[in-house]
Amino acid sequence: MSTPVPQPVLQVENLRIQFPGPGGSFEQGAVTALEGLNFELSAGQVLGLVGESGSGKSAAALALLGLHRGTGARVGGAVRLHRDGAPVTDINTVDNAQLRKLRGPELAMVFQEPLTSLDPYRTVGAQIAAVHRLHHGSSRAVARERTAEALDRVGIDPATRYGAYPHQFSGGMRQRALIAMALVLRPRVLVADEPTTALDVTVQAQILDLLDELRAETGMGLVLISHDLGVVAGIADEVLVLRRGEAVEHGPVGRVLATPTHDYTRRLLAAVPRIDAPLTPAQIPSVEADPVDDVLLRTEKLTVRYPRGASRSASIHALDQVDLEIRRGESLGIVGESGSGKTTLGRALVRLLDPTEGRVLYRGQDIGAWHGQQLRRSRRDLQMVFQDPASSLNPRRSIGDSVAEPLRVTGVRDSRQLRSRAGGLLERVGLGAELYDRYPHQLSGGQRQRAAIARALILEPQLVVCDEPVSALDVTTQAQVVALLAELRADFDLTLVFIAHDLAVVRQVSDRIAVMRRGEIVETLTAASLAEAAHPYTRSLLDAVPIPDPVAAREQRRARIPAA
Repeated sequence: MSTPVPQPVLQVENLRIQFPGPGGSFEQGAVTALEGLNFELSAGQVLGLVGESGSGKSAAALALLGLHRGTGARVGGAVRLHRDGAPVTDINTVDNAQLRKLRGPELAMVFQEPLTSLDPYRTVGAQIAAVHRLHHGSSRAVARERTAEALDRVGIDPATRYGAYPHQFSGGMRQRALIAMALVLRPRVLVADEPTTALDVTVQAQILDLLDELRAETGMGLVLISHDLGVVAGIADEVLVLRRGEAVEHGPVGRVLATPTHDYTRRLLAAVPRIDAPLTPAQIPSVEADPVDDVLLRTEKLTVRYPRGASRSASIHALDQVDLEIRRGESLGIVGESGSGKTTLGRALVRLLDPTEGRVLYRGQDIGAWHGQQLRRSRRDLQMVFQDPASSLNPRRSIGDSVAEPLRVTGVRDSRQLRSRAGGLLERVGLGAELYDRYPHQLSGGQRQRAAIARALILEPQLVVCDEPVSALDVTTQAQVVALLAELRADFDLTLVFIAHDLAVVRQVSDRIAVMRRGEIVETLTAASLAEAAHPYTRSLLDAVPIPDPVAAREQRRARIPAA
């Protein structure tokens, strides 16, 4: 008996997207975001669309649902929906009324940032129910029933969460809510645009597992967009690699990831942080021979509590009795899920917030007791690089001025000296002198992060806390920033605290790793002994790290979900 041939549900043919140049002109300065994209998606199939930032992935995703209409973009080619193996509709040629009817029941999308996709003034349940009523004309009771079923299917308890607002959900729960909103209409094709970016590795694994289960159950086709080949390895049937708007490789996931034919695909694979990668002396300089008592900074029973609600007596322990030592010259990784206390600890280390109890000792002195000149000196010695450089760089100041600002605050007024010092540091972090007078919006995410690192170094600090400095970057840019931090650590004799939720990334830059959970440090290990972690929580973080090997990734998933 012959195996039935999979029927296509979506066909993309010669898709081309252009954005106008200055003044809305396509004749001069126009940008081609996508050129000649072709693929077919069958029912129940998963296509991984992979590439760096700027490769055209998100532009393609929006085009699949006709979301470039009214934006001024020029879209060519065809996006055909199929039914029973035959094309019935071209998204690029239907009128707006028809297109609105297709979005939801035929094509649905899960966006990268759920907080901006959900109305903060309406409950999550009401928003999902409204979508069902809009497309099906159902009663409130029926819409509520279907919404409750969808929420339950994605792992959200409708009895307690139907009436909750988006801000009352964690990042992972908001993403699940968006998936429920898409599922309530039972689409034939689901487009998921970077649905796990900046999520914890454990939550990321849960979202990917959920999408795979839903695909298997409903038979919908899934287009999964990501910059990380490790993310798509365990779920995709086929992979299409985009570079600068063009497809450079397309084929079965096993073939593409095992024997890539294009150098760009090989570079993407090489940039994926792996938990089993060999440790080199450059990555893990030996500090074990240093005197144990050479401690630069120490915390003693560090506790930070935040008030809960209107009651002053109720509080949340963001940090609970944390004892930690950071040795001079080492790189200490701090890892844990969102809400584990990582960022609170990082801010307390550089006195951007004061502890409720306990102390932070820098060179044996309690920085909480510092005032005046002594406190200003601590600002020179203890610096921080924040997660989002776009929000930490002044949009009205040039990059050079932002980097030089700490010097200006300390009393340096000579403009030539300021420009020389800041320009030299920009060069050192890999930004050319021509970027000195540009503004943050004119730089890529990786360039802005390099500028933020330069600003942290301008005062020649002793310790730099890096709070999730690569979580929102694509894997190649992430690898470049991680390598840069390792170089700067050696060149400037820095002590680093590197905070992240991904153990594979932390392992690349750390001598020791402290694992945090619910405000406590549950385990501290050397990078070399990470595989021997004993605590169940650390093991769960290790088991959730994406693996860019389809066979190993699927084995990893089966280990997480034995019944799958």
